[in-house]
Amino acid sequence: MDLSLRRLIRRGDRPGPDAMTLSEHLGELRRRLVICVAAYVIAATVAVFVYEPILHFLLKPLCNINAGHCQLYVTSPLDGLSLRVKISVFGGLVFSSPVLFWQIWRFVTPGLRASEKRYAIPFVIAAFFLFIFGCAVAYISLPHALSFLSAVGGPNLKQIYDPIPYLGLILLMMTLFGLTFEFPVLLVALQLAHVVTPEKLLKSWRWAVILITLAAAIFTPSSDPFSMLALAVPLVFFYFVSIGLGKLFGR
Repeated sequence: MDLSLRRLIRRGDRPGPDAMTLSEHLGELRRRLVICVAAYVIAATVAVFVYEPILHFLLKPLCNINAGHCQLYVTSPLDGLSLRVKISVFGGLVFSSPVLFWQIWRFVTPGLRASEKRYAIPFVIAAFFLFIFGCAVAYISLPHALSFLSAVGGPNLKQIYDPIPYLGLILLMMTLFGLTFEFPVLLVALQLAHVVTPEKLLKSWRWAVILITLAAAIFTPSSDPFSMLALAVPLVFFYFVSIGLGKLFGR
């Protein structure tokens, strides 16, 4: 056995990605997956015990438009259990996300060059905070969406909310906003990969604004104008910021 490999084994270090066999790669992937699953199970269990604070947090947009009256009404004996399960699934993903991202990062980074790691770290950090920012924008815009949806049917309709559709709406909006706010990360990456150029993006800005507005109008789950603008305006802003970053990195 080679002396350098003996030293690596004696120190307990794993060999680099080029020196690892297929079985070693699969073993590393299995180890990361086991850690991710264990972290998610623990986080989901914690979410079961903090069910009330999570539900109160998700009900706050409804409370804001009803002057503190935000009761949800169930129509089935199983709705309470279904709601707790959904919140535990959602809470498990949120609480375990730092561990999940870290394990993905640790699995991917050994295969990156030093120059690629230099770009990858800011990209991962930016993607995480943009996702959180998108979720926050959706959460803030939800009371306006609920007010619009309550008023559009007229004063003769009495609003009684079922918790399952309500929870589905707020989680869908937060997920959609979080994912679409990754748009600038994708756009900058495409420019660094020379798939598109800043000059071409700047030349096509009118079409970009039109397409972003149409996409926001089509894919906004609540279908209200305020949420559509809350999604479209930041994306248009991100479009021009991405062009500026593309020019900066290109230099």
